[in-house]
Amino acid sequence: MVLLRRSNPRLKTLLVLAFVLCFLCSVPTMAQTAAIPEYRVKATFLLQFAQFVDWPRQVFSGAQTPLVIGVLGEDPFGNYLDETVRGETVERHALTVQRYRRVEEIKNCQVLFVSRSEESRLEEIAAALKGRNVLIVGDAERFAYRGGMIQFVTEDNKIRLRINLEAAKAANLTISSKLLRLATVIKPGGN
Repeated sequence: MVLLRRSNPRLKTLLVLAFVLCFLCSVPTMAQTAAIPEYRVKATFLLQFAQFVDWPRQVFSGAQTPLVIGVLGEDPFGNYLDETVRGETVERHALTVQRYRRVEEIKNCQVLFVSRSEESRLEEIAAALKGRNVLIVGDAERFAYRGGMIQFVTEDNKIRLRINLEAAKAANLTISSKLLRLATVIKPGGN
């Protein structure tokens, strides 16, 4: 496996992630909506996830193969996601955004945000991506319990993370312990 990280020093990235996560997890959701729109915050998280997950080497056919962040279904980000990843790289891989209407369209994607518009098909989507090295992220109800890997959850007016570590391991992905410490790790089928 290859550890993906930004082209600037890892310590700087870790400090930025820690600051962003501490800030985002402590700011009430209503304030985020007014000052920082919710999906701008989530776009920042998606970028950070790309930096703190290991993918198998064969995922990238070459050093210049882009790291794709995809959105499946209705796009709640608008331009925020494109603006967030513009000019960013992770271990020489330029980040790019792709949008998909159907799971069958996904050919090369490393981080996939599944929109709430696809909530009724979540189990089908997870099954279609089984065996592929795709980090599946979303904010639908019980997302992590239903096959997703990272779920955005609003609790006590704060954005928190739930991680289904078993699903990530089944996709041959390794989530950094630094990210795991900031999340609740869940067991599939649990509450």
